[in-house]
Amino acid sequence: MKILIIENEVYLAQSIATKLSELGHVCEMCTSTRDAIKSNNYDVVLLSTNINGQDFNPVIETFKNSIIILMVSYISNDTVSKPLSAGAKDYILKPFMIEELIRKINHYQDYEKLKKENKSYEKYLAHSFLTLTEEYSFDNLDLPLFISSSYQKIADSFAFKYAKYQNLPIHFITLTDIKAMDEIESITENSLIYTIDFQTIKKSDRKAFYKLIKGKKIIVSSTDRIEDEDLKVLDIKSENNIFDQGEILPIEEYVKFIVLNNQHKFPDTELSKKLGISRKSLWEKRKKYDIIKKK
Repeated sequence: MKILIIENEVYLAQSIATKLSELGHVCEMCTSTRDAIKSNNYDVVLLSTNINGQDFNPVIETFKNSIIILMVSYISNDTVSKPLSAGAKDYILKPFMIEELIRKINHYQDYEKLKKENKSYEKYLAHSFLTLTEEYSFDNLDLPLFISSSYQKIADSFAFKYAKYQNLPIHFITLTDIKAMDEIESITENSLIYTIDFQTIKKSDRKAFYKLIKGKKIIVSSTDRIEDEDLKVLDIKSENNIFDQGEILPIEEYVKFIVLNNQHKFPDTELSKKLGISRKSLWEKRKKYDIIKKK
């Protein structure tokens, strides 16, 4: 990582830089906040709050996309509370062990990585569920809940939207995993469990599964119809019914579904190419199926 050390005690700054460099980090030093804000291309900024007469807000604003860790000699409103409120991530009290500083740096680096990954996954899921127009009501929903839908993505959409609605972390588990039962048992009650592939569980093993999930916040998905009358089952069919027919679909029905659900994402040239037909043929199919292209 590229690390900037803002410290007016030169000997201390050099000592920190030497130890971090030995661990493979690239370190630069400066003794004032005015010099520090000339560049903002750093992964981590170690900011000493002992520099008298310096305004730390411009530094924190300049490096708002970096991990800022305060190096303080004493804890006060000015040295800790205000900089943290302005955007610094954490502080470490001088004198400190370099191992503790490294632990904090690694912690926040992992945290920022997870935030970026989580944002990417949320965007991907939103994009993946874009073609699903089903609306759900989560009021008075009791768990455990079983969902039966021959189109897996519909059950996925329901579970992830419910987790967001309840502001709960979600654990995804496939029941084809040999460790699935142990994982379900270990998850605390403050999380939502979403399991798929219920249809793969043998009927002789289902009684033990029902006992395992009793009292847990869990949504169980099956692509087969669930016949057990004692279970709370939500049977969801896709709006277009194309995946709920339980049989091989005619080519024309498939084409109709693809056009309906993808014409807002691709221009006609690309959509017709993906379907292996001409633009004229695409226009004719819209006319045949009375499909109106939304502008």
